[in-house]
Amino acid sequence: MAVPLDHLALPFFNAEHRRLANALAAWVPLQQVDERDDRQACQQWVRLLGEAGWLRYCVPAEFGGALAQLDSRALAILRETLAFHSPLADFAFAMQGLGSGAITLAGTPAQQAAYLPAVARGDKIAAFALSEADAGSDAGAMKTVATYQDLKPADDHNSSNPVPAVTLNGSKTWISNGGIADYYCVFAKTDPQAGTRGITAFIVDATTPGLDASEHIEVMAPHPLATLQFDRCHIPASAQLGELNGGFKLAMRTLDIFRASVAAAALGMARRALVEAVAYAQARPMFGQRLADFQLTQAKLGEMAALIDAAALLTYRAAWLRDSVGTATPVAAQAYTAAAAMAKMTATENAQRVIDMALQMHGGMGVKVGTKVESLYRDIRSLRIYEGATEVQQLIIGKSVLKTLSAATHHRA
Repeated sequence: MAVPLDHLALPFFNAEHRRLANALAAWVPLQQVDERDDRQACQQWVRLLGEAGWLRYCVPAEFGGALAQLDSRALAILRETLAFHSPLADFAFAMQGLGSGAITLAGTPAQQAAYLPAVARGDKIAAFALSEADAGSDAGAMKTVATYQDLKPADDHNSSNPVPAVTLNGSKTWISNGGIADYYCVFAKTDPQAGTRGITAFIVDATTPGLDASEHIEVMAPHPLATLQFDRCHIPASAQLGELNGGFKLAMRTLDIFRASVAAAALGMARRALVEAVAYAQARPMFGQRLADFQLTQAKLGEMAALIDAAALLTYRAAWLRDSVGTATPVAAQAYTAAAAMAKMTATENAQRVIDMALQMHGGMGVKVGTKVESLYRDIRSLRIYEGATEVQQLIIGKSVLKTLSAATHHRA
C-alpha cells in the first residue's frame, strides 16, 4: 500500500525533499521485519535503516550525515513515510535522532566523533533518558543525582593520582530503547536545590557498572521501554554533555528539534488510516451498495481528509520555519517553539480522531487484533503523551500568545 505523496507539491519542500520522499516510499514496503518481538524488530529496523543510509539524516554531514545540518523537513518526511508503513520503524529512526541530538548540539569533538558516526551507520542504538516516575512533564522534580568526585582506578595503588569522575544514583523510567541501547543521554541533578537550573547531561554507555536496564515496561503498542537504575554508577567526568547545570536547556533544545517530527509521525499514521478506510469502504457491500456509496461514509471521509490536511500544514510550517528562519534569536526561537507545539498538539489529536473514525467505519473488523486500524489505534495513543503531552503544548502555545499579543498591544498603545 503506497503512501500518498501529493503533499510534496507544497512550497514548504524543495527538490531534495521530494527525491528523499520518493526514494523512501519505494524502499520501506520492500523490508520484511517480523515485529512480534518488538525488541528484536527495533534492532533489525536500526540495522536496515543504517545500511540503507536513512539514519544519516539523524546527524550532520561532518559526522557521516546526509546533510550539512539536521533538516527538520527531511526528518518530517522520513517519519511520516516510515509511520505510514510501520510505527515501529518510525520509532527506531526517531530514537536514533533524539538519542543523539544532544550530542549533536552540545557534545565535545571527541564525544561527537565517538558516537555520531556510529549512530548514522546503525552501529550504536541511542537513547534519551530524562523522565522519572515522579518527574515527567516536571523535569525539575527529578531525583537522580550526579556527584563529582575523584576516584582511584582499581589498578592504581598510587592514591596521589585520583581520576575526576561522576557517580550517578537514582532511576529513570519510560526510557525508549531501554535495555537495547548502546548508550544513554542521561539528565541528572548536579545541584539538587536548583530545580531545572541544577540539571546536567551525561553520556552513559550501556555496559557501565552500576547501570541496570533489565526492568522492561510492557505497553499497549509494544516498543522497547525500560526503567534504568543507577546504583553508584561511576562515569568519567569527560562524559559530561554540555555545560554544567545546563542540562534542562539542552534537553528542551533537543526536544524542540524533534517535536515537529512527532507531528509528522502522527500524520503518517493518520494517512494510513484514511487509506485503509477508503479501501474498506470501496470493497464492503452493504444494502445492495458499497459502504463508500453512502453519504454518511463520504462525509466521514471528508472530515478525516480535512483533519489530516490541517495538521499537515501546521507540521510542515513548523519544520520549514526551523530550517528557513532558524532559532538563533529569541524571537525566532519563540516563533518556532510555538509553531512546533501547535503542530505536535494538532497532528496527534487529529490523528487520534481520524484513526478512531477509520476503526468505526470498519465495524467489528476494526477491533480485531491483527487488522491495521486496530494496531494504529494502539500506536497513536502514546504520541499524545510523549515528548510533551497535549496539555504541555497548550501551555507553551498559550504563553506564546500572551507574550506576543501583549507586546503588540503595548506597542500600539
